[in-house]
Amino acid sequence: MANPHEPIHDTWLSSDRVVPQRFIRPVIEFTRVEAAGGAVLLVAAAIAIIWANSAWSDAYFNLFGAHIEASVGPIHINESLKEIINDGLMVVFFFVVGLEIKRELVVGELNSVRKAALPAVAALGGMVVPALIYIAFVSGVSDPDALRGWGVPMATDIAFSVGIVALLGSRVSVSAKLFLLALAIVDDIGAILVIAVFYTEELNLGYLAFAAVLLVVMHLAKKVGVSSLLFYVPVAFAVWYGFLESGVHATIAGVVLGLMTPVYAKYSDEQFRLKAVRVLERWDINRASPHAEERLDQDALELAQVAKSSVPPLNRLEHALHPWSSFVIVPLFALANAGVRFVGTDTGLGQQLTSQVALGVAVGLMVGKPLGITAATWIALKLNLGELPRRTNMKTIFGLGALAGVGFTVSLFVAELAFMNELLADEAKLGIFLGSFVAGTVGYTILRSLKTPEEDFTEASGRIASTTSD
Repeated sequence: MANPHEPIHDTWLSSDRVVPQRFIRPVIEFTRVEAAGGAVLLVAAAIAIIWANSAWSDAYFNLFGAHIEASVGPIHINESLKEIINDGLMVVFFFVVGLEIKRELVVGELNSVRKAALPAVAALGGMVVPALIYIAFVSGVSDPDALRGWGVPMATDIAFSVGIVALLGSRVSVSAKLFLLALAIVDDIGAILVIAVFYTEELNLGYLAFAAVLLVVMHLAKKVGVSSLLFYVPVAFAVWYGFLESGVHATIAGVVLGLMTPVYAKYSDEQFRLKAVRVLERWDINRASPHAEERLDQDALELAQVAKSSVPPLNRLEHALHPWSSFVIVPLFALANAGVRFVGTDTGLGQQLTSQVALGVAVGLMVGKPLGITAATWIALKLNLGELPRRTNMKTIFGLGALAGVGFTVSLFVAELAFMNELLADEAKLGIFLGSFVAGTVGYTILRSLKTPEEDFTEASGRIASTTSD
């Protein structure tokens, strides 16, 4: 009989079967990076808040407000350091988001209507309810700019939400973790659409057409087999510039480029094996040739190229960029944007926290998210649009919904786009901090109370033993 204390499916997860190798293990590895990235992000945000309210606050705002001017050929950029981070470096973050969306849509949890229906409906509820709560809170605010913040509490921060659930280990099933990841991906799609449609002030159709033509060129290049980054990187930079000047937020370029990245490798596993065998057979022959060293070098280079072409471009790019996005770019973004000043201002911290904008954001995240996600999931189940993940009940869904209320990165990003009034932006950021903290704490507490498979087994064994003795 199997040892009940051994991890369930450990052998299956570590096997070379298609599902664990291609889908489950990459997701588990992804959650580990996100957990660590969330910690770095939290530290960066704390430093920003302390710095912005310290004796060196002027240095903070002067640093990120300093303008940098540069030209690359016909492309001329004159932006503040904060704008370069938000409009430039964050493109890499949104490119990685685009890669994650593409993977889930093609080979992941969103690659069929049946699989996507439940997390998609849940995510929709988790976007609509917080937005309505925010609008209800700010409807009486005299500044009409306040209403523009309805998109702020809609967002879910994958780094924090998936990172927190990773800390819970086997108390949350792999299927439930995948549900949260799929929900967060749909949430990202919604946030991207909101940014593109509602936070675009005016369009320059000439630059937008320029970017569109370059995207077509990239698509055609991909079709004819062009794979060199020496071609794609400069064209991608030009696409970003086209979006930047078009009025559509430049980070949307990152999402579009991510969605264009191929999911499948040039060679299948079997093709790789056959090509590798041929190269190795030739290797044995070349070892005895007069020019052995030169030919062996050529064989090694060919084998390396075959191996590289057997890994999907999406996986290669995500593996290369994800650490930079999680540990460098997003913390820099938090450092530049989380610095809310409340010391030495006309309105103190208490007054800012109790403002209608701050409360609208906070309540939207910590109440609207779990209620919207749980209610939408219940409705979807009643309509037979899907089924709950394994070892998951509505209590688990509510806990996951609370974790989805950790908005942070994308919420801060939307707050920067939504408000022209700096005071309103600061109030919204305080609401993000408060709402995200409460939502994360509630979600963790609820999910921490769930039983692990081992505890379930022990409890069931105890009941059986008790029944037998009676």
